[in-house]
Amino acid sequence: MSRLASVNELRYYPDIPFYDKQLRVVLRNCGHINPENLEEYIAMDGYAALGHVLTEMTPEQVIDEIKRSGLRGRGGAGFSTGRKWETSRRASGYPKFIIANGDEGDPGAFMDRSVMEGDPHAVLEGLAIAAYAVGSDQGYIYVRAEYPLAVERLQLAIEQARELGLLGTNILGSKFSFDIKIKRGAGAFVCGESTALMASIEGKRGMPRSRPPQSAEKGLFGKPTVLNNVETLANVPQIILKGADWFRSMGTPDSPGTKVFALTGKVRNTGLVEVPMGITLRELVFDIGGGIIGDKQFKAAQTGGPSGGCVFTGHLGLKMDFDSLAEVGSMMGSGGLVIMDEDTCMVDVARFFSAFNEDESCGKCSTCRIGTQRLHEILERICAGKGEPSDLETLEILGHLMQKATLCGLGETAPNPVLSTMRYFRDEYEAHILEKRCPAKVCKALIHYRVVAANCTGCMVCARRCPARAITGEKRAVHEIHQELCIKCGACHEACKFQAIAIE
Repeated sequence: MSRLASVNELRYYPDIPFYDKQLRVVLRNCGHINPENLEEYIAMDGYAALGHVLTEMTPEQVIDEIKRSGLRGRGGAGFSTGRKWETSRRASGYPKFIIANGDEGDPGAFMDRSVMEGDPHAVLEGLAIAAYAVGSDQGYIYVRAEYPLAVERLQLAIEQARELGLLGTNILGSKFSFDIKIKRGAGAFVCGESTALMASIEGKRGMPRSRPPQSAEKGLFGKPTVLNNVETLANVPQIILKGADWFRSMGTPDSPGTKVFALTGKVRNTGLVEVPMGITLRELVFDIGGGIIGDKQFKAAQTGGPSGGCVFTGHLGLKMDFDSLAEVGSMMGSGGLVIMDEDTCMVDVARFFSAFNEDESCGKCSTCRIGTQRLHEILERICAGKGEPSDLETLEILGHLMQKATLCGLGETAPNPVLSTMRYFRDEYEAHILEKRCPAKVCKALIHYRVVAANCTGCMVCARRCPARAITGEKRAVHEIHQELCIKCGACHEACKFQAIAIE
């Protein structure tokens, strides 16, 4: 009986609030087919798009259809996919290369990983169609080594496709030949940048180069190269099968289609969500995310990963598309979306991301190498209670300089978390610097613990838990915290059951 009851309680996806507003295009097969079974992918119209372009479309027609769809790169820049393909096709030089970028380096992001693990043939088919359009016979999938299952399933998919003549020489009996190799990345965040990624494939240290020339004209091994994000390529077969007008029916006029976000942070429902472009931040946080944990107040959202920016409560009505996010000083990025509540210190958030960007800077250009270091040093000092009023101006000047003078996208976007938090949460910076106070009570150097005499029962639990022996007092008498000994670990506050330890 209990087993029957549990079956009757099963619900369809649309009946679950988390899925109600989602629209799955890229993730359509993930969790619904066996990713290691090519026949199941074919049963879901797999490789039908590739067959269509090889038998009924010229490369120019494929490019025109992708241009007409308005598909923009899902890896962060949002550049027109069709225009990129067109530039590479027109470029002189042979051979031409096509690369799928699966080097997902944003903390907490796993959009590409899910596609590569859950629907690897969609990536291969998208690559093959792009190669046909561009005139390439060799492709690469660049995957970070931390994704062993993705590598395993992609390799299996490649072997299966070769066996059925979907990769290799004269695909499906046509004159088109194309094959794919997998290149494992070493986990460098900078290799998400196209020229650094290509240097890595060439066996060099992953460091960017100056542009122009653009990669579409002179990229991998000095030849015309198209690099597309995994999510971008997974859209391509569906656009070919259903048409550009179908794709444009979703999203906004300038950002058509869907976007996969990695929703995480202080929301009740976390995970991958695929939604139409233009959905509001409020819908993502409260309708899909289920609201803030513990019914606390929404404070901010970090979009676009460590290179993105923070938006605040006034932006809950903001449309989540490329241009709307750019207008408020943030970015779409690859789709990372971290939600923060009222207990988050925005200065500490900026410090955290500046530390990440400092560690991941390749060091090739001094503006980024020294700039990220200086940003981090200043923020560390502010969080330690040693900030000075002039630090605010220094952060702004340095941030704007980096945006204009760095070699690649990492350095250009590294100041975004700092500049956006200063723009919308300047009062918190001023409290840290001028009042030596952390409003969110996160920065240890700027808080202290005090015994609330009216609530203290003298139970001595706090004294026993204190690792620094900074709390003294007799049994059943009011205790005292000696500030010069307190290491601000918070153990006393966690242990007290009578709310007798206040944080100030």
